[in-house]
Amino acid sequence: MSEHDHDEDGYSGPATLLVSDTEIAIEVELRGHFQPIDGYYRWYGRVKANEQLSALAAGRKKKAEIRTPQGSATGELSDPDPWDRYRIMGTSTPPFTVPVSLDEVEATAS
Repeated sequence: MSEHDHDEDGYSGPATLLVSDTEIAIEVELRGHFQPIDGYYRWYGRVKANEQLSALAAGRKKKAEIRTPQGSATGELSDPDPWDRYRIMGTSTPPFTVPVSLDEVEATAS
């Protein structure tokens, strides 16, 4: 196992992004993991290219709330990649379900 391997949780699918009081329907790919060194859960991902988001964010960092069918969280959008997919990241409770016991981990694996 390398120093960058993590047991990651995640969510892929539709979501709603609230940026500057504007709701935007998006598609997102999210992942996350618990960081034992500082004790925080870190989640992150990419928002599929979206013209409305691109016009609103204009390539700049923005605070945002993301809502999925599994939950919501506050995070930050950062610079888009060359394919106009914005990165989103946050710390603490993620906008997706995280297993809290080994029974839940085994149930999602099967």
